[in-house]
Amino acid sequence: MTRQHASGSAASGPGGTPPGPPAVPPDPSTAVLPPELAPAARQLFGVRLDVAAAYAELLATDGVVRGLIGPREAPRIWDRHLLNCATVAELIPPRASVLDVGSGAGLPGLVLAIARPDLAVTLIEPLARRTAFLEEAVEALGLTDSVRVFRGRAEEAVGRADAVPGEVVTARAVAPLDRLASWCLPLTGVGGRLLALKGASAAEEIAEHAEAVHRLGGGRPVLHRCGAGVVDPPTTVVEIVRERTAGPAPRTSSRKSRSRRR
Repeated sequence: MTRQHASGSAASGPGGTPPGPPAVPPDPSTAVLPPELAPAARQLFGVRLDVAAAYAELLATDGVVRGLIGPREAPRIWDRHLLNCATVAELIPPRASVLDVGSGAGLPGLVLAIARPDLAVTLIEPLARRTAFLEEAVEALGLTDSVRVFRGRAEEAVGRADAVPGEVVTARAVAPLDRLASWCLPLTGVGGRLLALKGASAAEEIAEHAEAVHRLGGGRPVLHRCGAGVVDPPTTVVEIVRERTAGPAPRTSSRKSRSRRR
């Protein structure tokens, strides 16, 4: 599944070009937590598991109707989306401010806000129909004290008085690491971190874009496997620490890089 990237071009899947109206009305039962995933869900969401379940139902119903989640994704909401995103919380320090770039349907930003009520989360999304869904979801889930929605591109949020600076910036299936770093690192100060949820090609992306990331002020990308022993497979996350202000803008790579999640 791919999503809208921070510069506003569309892609298919959750947060991307709407797949069109579902052939049949969405079935809320597809969002029910499968029994085999219940132990992992309880461990990751704790006492907020009921809030996670309410969000899963929102995705499987309103999210499908409004084209934020494809109908075929609905039965996989827990393992492919909620649990996959929630594991990233292990890399985020207590009471951190988190900016979720290209948030789409709220993945991973809303999931992290549910799993970690100590976090202050800002969902950054340029498209009105998605920000409308996000605002409604934040209200419905009772997250208004810890989550805000910023309508705009990542680069538009830099330096804005109404944009909260982040200690951690997250992004899921948004863009290759060079472009992602150029959008996300300016959103955090020196010492801040980008956590990019990636797929099987993560190590290849690191090798290809490490030099560009360095020119953008980032340290060497580090690969993490989050949720090992809790979810199978673990979530692949690339961490980049902002070490300094950026140098000259990197040249566009001639080789296409994929940013697919599993």
